[in-house]
Amino acid sequence: MSKMPQLVRERKKSKKMGQPKIIKREEYQEQDMDTRLELIRALIPIGLCAVYEELDKEVSKLAGQAHKRKGNTQRNYRYGNNPGSVKLAGQRIPIRVPRVRGPKGEIRLQSYDNLHHGGELNEMMFRQVLYGISCRNYERAAKDIPGAIGISSSSVSRNFIQMSAAELRKFQERDLSELNVVAMFVDGKSFAEDEMVIALGVTVDGNKHFLGFIQTGTENERSISQFFQSLIDRGLNISCGLLVVIDGSKGFRSAVRKVFGGRALVQRCQWHKRENIVSYLPKRDQAYWRKCLQQAYERPSYNEARQELLKIRSKLAIINESAVRSLDEGFEETLTLHRLGLFPLLGRSLKTTNIIESVNSQAEERCSKVDHWKNSNQKHRWLAAALLDIEPRLRKLMGYRHLPALQKAIMKDLNINHITQENEQAA
Repeated sequence: MSKMPQLVRERKKSKKMGQPKIIKREEYQEQDMDTRLELIRALIPIGLCAVYEELDKEVSKLAGQAHKRKGNTQRNYRYGNNPGSVKLAGQRIPIRVPRVRGPKGEIRLQSYDNLHHGGELNEMMFRQVLYGISCRNYERAAKDIPGAIGISSSSVSRNFIQMSAAELRKFQERDLSELNVVAMFVDGKSFAEDEMVIALGVTVDGNKHFLGFIQTGTENERSISQFFQSLIDRGLNISCGLLVVIDGSKGFRSAVRKVFGGRALVQRCQWHKRENIVSYLPKRDQAYWRKCLQQAYERPSYNEARQELLKIRSKLAIINESAVRSLDEGFEETLTLHRLGLFPLLGRSLKTTNIIESVNSQAEERCSKVDHWKNSNQKHRWLAAALLDIEPRLRKLMGYRHLPALQKAIMKDLNINHITQENEQAA
């Protein structure tokens, strides 16, 4: 039993990658320009130099200058040093921490506490794990810094859980009342046997914001309705109307009708509708009918697009009635932008669910490294962390300058006379 502490100490020492190099300010100033630039690029020697300067400054303030005891009125005194560590360049570096004692005992150095408990290491760990470095391989993938203390997979995992939990809380507590949302994309993403339904809002100035997500087994009306209602409870304002862009899910459509009622219009994804129709046809004919449907939907006006689609319908009725039934289902909702007169201006951005499917693929890049989902909280934490990481990189909606016109067209179509104070000021 007496040998166990010694074995533990040896194992911990073996995780150190050599001895860190420490230089003094005078040595740094004496170096030529090339050497100084290399030190700046490395950062670690200069960082340790600055760390020791900061510690010495606080020690001198508490106990006076070193080796000047005569006439010293300070009641505190230096008391050797202890091993410690600070966080630099995303890793923990061992240092010797000077000690100061006073009449009441040990005096903690505030500068050391700040350097020791800084957030840089956790933030870098969080980003690197989110971008695909596994907890098990983190130590091998971390930057090779001489003297750095090895990072165990368990500590990396704990740090990621804590930070992703904080990201989830931030995501769930976001106030939506300040967003003037004019369009909303809704789509589902698979996580193992579950589905995460994500809502992405587009404000009238063209910026994209994630409104929330819900975990559900299927895209059924009941769960989606509760999700939409939770967005309203968190402040989502639909008083000026809303354009909801969805695929062919009946659960989405029923939930929009149930929760938003006469305050929302639905734009069915033209890509999904086209592919659903041609799926009933023989493969040899699919390319032809796909082209015909695409050309019909690209017509700039509502009447032109509708007439072309009706011609296609009459031809399909002769060869495949199942394809006709697919075309009839949600026929008018695929032409909502045409009916509002804004398809030439906003059709490229709002005629399909491509925007949120692109988000799903980006979230997949960050979450696909997880081989085994242990519980629901893990799925929620990872997805919230991924979405909050993606959101700042999202560009404004293409054609965003026409979104105020879209909002006015929605209000006119739904007979909404209410004008918010923000819209009055903008006018």
